[in-house]
Amino acid sequence: MTHPPILGAALTLDTYEMNRELMRELPRDVEIQDFINADLLNSGAADAIARSKTVLDGHEGRIGIHGPFWGFALDTVDPDVRTIVKKRLKQALDICAAIRATHMVVHSPFSTWDFNNLDNYERGKERKIELCHLSMGEAVKQAEDIGCMLVIENIEDKDPNDRLKLADSFQSPSVGLSVDTGHAHYAHGSTGAPPVDYFVKLAGNRLHHVHLQDADGYADRHWSLGEGTINWPSVFAALTAATSNPRLIIELRDHSQIRQSIDAMKALGLAQ
Repeated sequence: MTHPPILGAALTLDTYEMNRELMRELPRDVEIQDFINADLLNSGAADAIARSKTVLDGHEGRIGIHGPFWGFALDTVDPDVRTIVKKRLKQALDICAAIRATHMVVHSPFSTWDFNNLDNYERGKERKIELCHLSMGEAVKQAEDIGCMLVIENIEDKDPNDRLKLADSFQSPSVGLSVDTGHAHYAHGSTGAPPVDYFVKLAGNRLHHVHLQDADGYADRHWSLGEGTINWPSVFAALTAATSNPRLIIELRDHSQIRQSIDAMKALGLAQ
């Protein structure tokens, strides 16, 4: 990473155009979030791909997408649902290939219930990983073929090591970890998980992506950076130890506040 690191943003194609000047003043990484929608994947992908190529023409930072996640989990037991999961991952990776995206976010399957209960079952954690391989195996091979990284984002995760073991189990350079700071802060405040900087430290050099959002430790707020209670100096100090050059993506509910978030981190001397 550059020092101080350059912050990117998660945007739709519409809000990228609203933030075009900001996104091009430095080589900021971008994550396009239009492609989480199953209806778009099924019937509007061609138009969205064409528009993406136009909107992102000349963008100097790395390009990625948020993959689909609504309505399914990567560890589904139902073989019919698994067929849909595999289809959605392939559709999204086809888009990555078309727009030259080099990362795609997928959601962790680990829940708070898992933390307390998986060890209550024989081979509970091993079975969960096996189920993820059934859903993701083909997608991992496709990601390798197109030079894209699948980054597994913490959602309800209480133990950061669970995602690390899942990522390592694929033995693939195309599977890495994402840390969402707001999700980690929620898990810390509401379920007793470690603090945000621990999530970053424990990911080590498997960390290839970060969703930066502020929160209060109670809910998934996606507030502008500096508006919540996350200890940002500790987070950025942990990030400096990673040599994997993770994408630092501001992910807010209000995309008009991206510059406000960057300015807040600039004022702390943490990022640009």
